[in-house]
Amino acid sequence: MRYFPLFLDLAGKPVLLVGGGEIAARKFALLQDAGAKVTVVAPQLGVEMRAALEQGAITHHAREFTASDIQGSWLVVAATDQRAVNADVSAAATAARVPCNVVDDRELSSFIMPAIIDRSPVQIAISTGGTSPVLARLIRERLETLLDGSLGTLASFADRWREAVKRKFADLGARRRFLSWMLTGPVAAALRAGRTRQADDLTRSALEKEDALPHGHVVLVGAGPGNAGLMTLQGLRALQEADVIVHDRLVSPEVLDLARRDAARFDVGKFVGGGGATQEEINELLVEHAQRGEYVVRLKGGDPFVFGRGGEEIDWLRQHGVSYEVIPGITAAIAAGAYSGIPLTDRRHAQAVRFLTGSSDEQLAQFNFSDLAAGRETLAFYMSVGKLISLRDKLLRSGVRGDMPVAFIENASRAEQRVLVTSVEAMHRDAVMQKLMAPAMLIIGGVAASAAELQWFGRSAIATGGVA
Repeated sequence: MRYFPLFLDLAGKPVLLVGGGEIAARKFALLQDAGAKVTVVAPQLGVEMRAALEQGAITHHAREFTASDIQGSWLVVAATDQRAVNADVSAAATAARVPCNVVDDRELSSFIMPAIIDRSPVQIAISTGGTSPVLARLIRERLETLLDGSLGTLASFADRWREAVKRKFADLGARRRFLSWMLTGPVAAALRAGRTRQADDLTRSALEKEDALPHGHVVLVGAGPGNAGLMTLQGLRALQEADVIVHDRLVSPEVLDLARRDAARFDVGKFVGGGGATQEEINELLVEHAQRGEYVVRLKGGDPFVFGRGGEEIDWLRQHGVSYEVIPGITAAIAAGAYSGIPLTDRRHAQAVRFLTGSSDEQLAQFNFSDLAAGRETLAFYMSVGKLISLRDKLLRSGVRGDMPVAFIENASRAEQRVLVTSVEAMHRDAVMQKLMAPAMLIIGGVAASAAELQWFGRSAIATGGVA
């Protein structure tokens, strides 16, 4: 290990910065964030450094560097575009045994500026030993996506409750289990939602219990349409924290592969015509595991609140005193439109879009299709492949033209995606001929025809005749 990693307290400490241009300005911003008292030596200052001088944020000596400038400094940064000057700064700092960083010059530096992830008071510094600063930045960007923005708030909260937790739990293992609950469960959820008082109340209540075994927490997570790249960052974080995952049949293996490896998994997927767990069984399963103190992720295809029964589930959780939160996902209609080149609204064809489910004749009978018939809207049907005859007849009776464009998007956004462009009159026949299978979105309206030319993902669209 060539470089020893450490975190240095520079608050109120004198730091010398040699250079006044853009490079120096970037380093000054970091030093200022750390609370350092910065002296700048440079014949001239750039725009940003002049602004810092006018604000009284720096002391400026308008001249060339001399070795005596280092005296009294805790740290030195050389940020000029002249290597000879930087080498002089480095030599003087080495002679004075003061740590020195020369920007983008590992050989002249006694310490390296890392790539930083700042969730103060939590900080993560990443270094490649100066071999590849670009790689360090790429690693930082990857880690940034995994770390919630509330991490610093959570760390400060845990610090505030540290002594109370230590008094409650003499046993180190019990203390760790409690802190793990506090940092991943309902307390963390309350802090993410900006409810600090609720987080305090939850922690206090848990500590006041005789056995101090708090309830768990349930997170309803939208898994999106199946493409793992379309998972939200918050959804990904929840999957990686889960003790238990209760998932639907439509959640793809690619999405499940993102989850914590040792999480218990329950497939409760429902099938057309029956099969799978009932909604009542799912509700009981969520409560049972939450009351064991576990972090439960209810993973749903698409979005939990779009034909996902998410409202029923959180109502049940509330009735049983289980804390919960909801992380939305990309619903199937949005993904199907995007991945098949169909704009769901387009001023030339439709000013509105309606999401519907057509899984029964009773549901279809309730719908009015006059706006579709007039060419003012787009219909996006979920779970309707099994009712195409009834839907076709209802559309035609409502005055919708038989040649109105229709697009089926099977397995939207996934590698096996298929797109079929047809018409209202021919949609049942063509779906049967092409052996379309669920899950498939059905998009009806003038915009649907665009998939024949604009589809950009997967195999080319199959376009049949009869489309206006």
